Amino acid sequence: MKQLLELLGFLALVQGVAGLVHEFTDWHWGLVQRVGFLDGYGLYASVALVVLAIALFAAAESRRSG
Repeated sequence: MKQLLELLGFLALVQGVAGLVHEFTDWHWGLVQRVGFLDGYGLYASVALVVLAIALFAAAESRRSG
């Protein structure tokens, strides 16, 4: 379970950072800008993904390895 949380946290972190990079540099990379209902909310969604990643890493750290 710990490894699954870490994997999900890593994916959320990568997509959140990619969305932030897209918002500030206009690179077209990542999934946040490709989701239609997030039009105009890409920055907020990217920040939310980074916060979710931090929460997933904290949850993974609190789990026992085993």
